[in-house]
Amino acid sequence: MEYSFMFDGIDKVLHLAIFGMLGFCFVAAFPKVRFLYFFQIMLCYSILTEILQDEMGWGRSMEALDLVADTIGVILGYFLFKKVKSINF
Repeated sequence: MEYSFMFDGIDKVLHLAIFGMLGFCFVAAFPKVRFLYFFQIMLCYSILTEILQDEMGWGRSMEALDLVADTIGVILGYFLFKKVKSINF
């Protein structure tokens, strides 16, 4: 089935958005976590999910560009949280 919003690379956009939200929520839950620890935890999670989706046999495969999108997403989520937190309402 083809949808009007589907385009090549939409899965990368979804990876970036989902991991951006995950990164934002993680740092919101643990605001004092150091960036290096945050980054290592999120990178390990991203790698693990890529390995698992490849191993589960549901038609998904491990892709390096998914890891890149995940990494960019968590970094954007981290800095977005820091920016929102710095704004005084």
